[in-house]
Amino acid sequence: MKILKSRLLDIEREKQHRERAELRKSMVKSGDRSEKIRTYNFPQGRVTDHRNNFSLYKLERVMQGEIDEIINALISHDTELKLQAVAESGAERDS
Repeated sequence: MKILKSRLLDIEREKQHRERAELRKSMVKSGDRSEKIRTYNFPQGRVTDHRNNFSLYKLERVMQGEIDEIINALISHDTELKLQAVAESGAERDS
């Protein structure tokens, strides 16, 4: 029984290790130009955050430090993603 228990623990640890490794890998970006976070377009006076596809036509104000609108948009986007994840996990449990 002790051997079986230790083998099962080893299998579970390996599974957790693989899951963590996959999560880390998904978080690390390649640095490719297509993975940009934000674009500052001076001729149009626009700043675009590509994570949530939010554009703001107040580039001068953003450059002066007025970034509350960008931060609020990111918070809203993050909250929306978390709610979707909760809804999906709830739907999976109901199945």
